[in-house]
Amino acid sequence: MASSARSGTAPRATSQTLGTYGARPAGLFGGLPVAEFAILAGLVALVVGMLDHGGPAMDVGILVLALGVTEVTAREHLSGYRSHATLLAFMPAVVVEAVYALVIGAPHQRVLLLVPVIPVFGICYLLLRRQFRVARHARVIKHD
Repeated sequence: MASSARSGTAPRATSQTLGTYGARPAGLFGGLPVAEFAILAGLVALVVGMLDHGGPAMDVGILVLALGVTEVTAREHLSGYRSHATLLAFMPAVVVEAVYALVIGAPHQRVLLLVPVIPVFGICYLLLRRQFRVARHARVIKHD
């Protein structure tokens, strides 16, 4: 970097596949930050529920918080702005684990809960990563 400063040339930009590119995508409701308000409300309900040692407030807080985070991360990921493949792949894996535990019951060996979760996570991650690369490429082409 010191040699480029001495020669007067700017360092060459590298192509990024991670990080952000361009402007943040607009929300579903235009300028109104509904997802961010949902995250805040979910966090408040979660704290209230934790102070009450569980109960409906904590359940609602977790659900509202998860929905707000899912909306923000999906919007940024699907537009090619920032990759959230790991977080988005984690969400259906958690749903599969919860359904498995409710239908089958919690096994004596907890490691068996991972049997349906790992393939779901892996497949979702690969598909989401591929989708992000396509969306990022389209975003870079559109902006250049």
